[in-house]
Order: sequence, then structure tokens, then C-alpha cells
Amino acid sequence: MSQAEQQFPRQNQARPGHQGQMDPAPRAEMEGYLGSGKLDGLRALVTGGDSGIGRAVSVAFAKEGADVAIAYLSEHDDARRTVELVEAESRTAVAIPGDLSQPEACAAAVQRTVDDLGGLDVLVNNIAYQAPADAPEEITAEQWERTFRTNVHSYFWTTQAALPHLGKGASIINTSSINGLRGNRSLIDYSATKGAILAYTYSMAQALADREIRVNAVAPGPVWTPLIPSTLSPESVEEFGADQPMGRAAQPDEIAPSYVFFASPQLSGYYSGEVLAPVGGETMPG
Repeated sequence: MSQAEQQFPRQNQARPGHQGQMDPAPRAEMEGYLGSGKLDGLRALVTGGDSGIGRAVSVAFAKEGADVAIAYLSEHDDARRTVELVEAESRTAVAIPGDLSQPEACAAAVQRTVDDLGGLDVLVNNIAYQAPADAPEEITAEQWERTFRTNVHSYFWTTQAALPHLGKGASIINTSSINGLRGNRSLIDYSATKGAILAYTYSMAQALADREIRVNAVAPGPVWTPLIPSTLSPESVEEFGADQPMGRAAQPDEIAPSYVFFASPQLSGYYSGEVLAPVGGETMPG
């Protein structure tokens, strides 16, 4: 795909963004993906599972044989579509609305998952908030705290609530970002949270090794999700991802197989504390 083909129409949405309003619609329904039972009988909770990467992961998990609960903020139409896609694979789907920047909502999402699915084997911490700023002085204390509560604290709180339910062979997968690997001048607080997620992943992998719970992270490059038109300027949306070596942003269904890999004991049973970085050909030293 060339840069010219990659360009998106200028567009903007109110937060938190809705996949159904994006032009073009993201590829997040895993069309053509053939499961092979890699997650048969497993129960997963995917935060931010209503759209974007979370939707693609939820559908891929269902195609691989897992039942899936999705936690999301308030995008009910998007959540209903994800539920439909999971149920179309003859798997159980549970939609759980709530503000995961609050610890009570994180605990409630885990408990609802356990109650409705009968347990929990895979946790995908995936929700995210970002607000670009032209200069560091523009980042208010309120924004800094909101970004960390959403992107880091929710991962901690949800994992804490999940741990009593996770047995040997369970998997925790955290969504980081290329911005956590190399920073971003206009997304300082967001990049800081994504870097923190990497350190959290490394630390938790060590802490849970004796319980045989694997903890890994996926750090994607630019991906066409509702986060983009709901947080970037229309001009930035138009060129989103064009600066990558591949000349384009990823689609969510190109990222989801990384999560299948980490969720499957068969594929990644000896992986913990690792990061998969689908970043469109960008290379970084170190």
C-alpha cells in the first residue's frame, strides 16, 4: 500500500470515539482469519474490547475457541457489534460498561467476567487515553492524572482484581505503544504511561513466574482506531501513519494475532516479560 493509498479523509469525533463513525471503517472483525483451537475453553477479559485493537483481539480469541468479556467506557453500539461477532463464533460474550479509571469499576469488571464466564484465564489490559499537547506547559495536572489513571492505574487495578482467579498457565497481556519505546514530543504523558506499562510488564513477569502466570506486552505502532479521529486534528488524521517505513498505519486485524500468540500456552508457553512490537518497519537501537 502506498502513502497515497494510506491517506485518510480529514475527520474528527468527540471522545471517546466510535468505530461506526470512522471513514474508512477500521478492519477489526478478523474477516478471513481461521482459528485452529489455540484458545479452546479459555475465558478472557479484554478491556477496551468494544472497538479497534480490542475488538479485533476479542474476535480472534473467539475464533480460537475462547469466551470473551469486553469492558468498555460508554460506546454501547460498538460494544454490541463486538458481542455479535463473538457470538457468531458460537462463543459466550459479555459486555461490561464502566469507567476503568476508577478502581471499583476494574474490580467489578473482573467479578462480572468470573461470574458470567465461570472463571478467567486471559487478561488483556488495553484501554487508553491520550490528549496531544503542543508544548509541555500545556499538560495540566488534571490531564496528567487522567492519562495515568486510565493507561496505567487501570492495568494495575484490573490485574490486582484478576490475580485471585488466574491459575497456572494463565496469561496477562498489556498494550503498550511505540511511543513507550521511543517517546513522542506531542504525547508526553501518554508516552510516559506506555513506558511505564513496559516496566510494569517486566516486573510482573518476574513476580508471577513462580505462579506460572505469563505477563507480556504488545507495543504497536500507529493503528487506525477510534482513538485517532477522537484525539488528533483533522490534518493529523489525514497523514496518520504515513511516516512509517511501510508508509501506512496498521489495521487492528494486523495487530490481534500478536495477542493470540501471547494468550496461547501452546504458542508462547516459554514467553514471559517479552514485548512484540508491530511497528511497520521502524527500527530502534537498544
